[in-house]
Amino acid sequence: MADLAIGITGAAGRMGRALICAAHEAAGCHVAAASERAGQAALGQDAGTLAGLEALGIAVVADAAQLFAAAGAVLDFTAPVACVTHAALAAETGTIFITGTTGLDAAQQEAIALAAQKTVVVQAPNFSVGVNLALALTEQAARVLDDSFDIEIVEMHHRHKVDAPSGTALGLGRAAAAGRGVDLDKVSQRGRDGITGERKPGTIGFASLRGGDVIGDHTAVFAGAGERIEITHKAGGREIFAAGAVRAALWAVGKKPGLYSMQDVLGFTR
Repeated sequence: MADLAIGITGAAGRMGRALICAAHEAAGCHVAAASERAGQAALGQDAGTLAGLEALGIAVVADAAQLFAAAGAVLDFTAPVACVTHAALAAETGTIFITGTTGLDAAQQEAIALAAQKTVVVQAPNFSVGVNLALALTEQAARVLDDSFDIEIVEMHHRHKVDAPSGTALGLGRAAAAGRGVDLDKVSQRGRDGITGERKPGTIGFASLRGGDVIGDHTAVFAGAGERIEITHKAGGREIFAAGAVRAALWAVGKKPGLYSMQDVLGFTR
């Protein structure tokens, strides 16, 4: 069986470079194409040297359609508008689409779901194996602990992150809500300031911290009377997300069209 040809969008970004390295180093796949948006200085550069590797003989292009024509799977950690465009190309070409892009609104998420009707899409707020274990543990804890335990999701990221709460924090919130059997949108509490009154029972709170070069710290706190349970994950490098995305791409080969999660890839779902 031939190695899986992988294309990487947003190749010049921090995650893009990590994805190039992960796809180059993993068994069973290779970097086949890389793209960036028009006007980027990285256009025309070799994808390998851009990522700190030896030259791979693959120039970074601006034409996303060219990238999808060359790849069996595309890894996308870009921005919501670009992600939707790439998802449409994946549906058109039947290319496996692995996306960790966060900050999508309802209409953009619907566009991803529509693409999944025609091709395999693996979407996750975080592709780290450890984070996905934390998601599963958070759901289990929320199922066991009743409303006498207050749930707070705390996250911290580097100063350059543009969306809050992070996609992973929202994923932890959704996991907790699933464990409690409630709709996160109806119980979510985003930030507090001034005289807010007492905490409403059953709510799931979020706190977002930004600063420095923090890759990503996340904690689900279950605070009860006399005791507190915390499920924490701290990322030491982007390579853990990149390795998970490549793992997802290899897993997706031969799967039926549909919208999958990293929980599916790891076998956490039934």
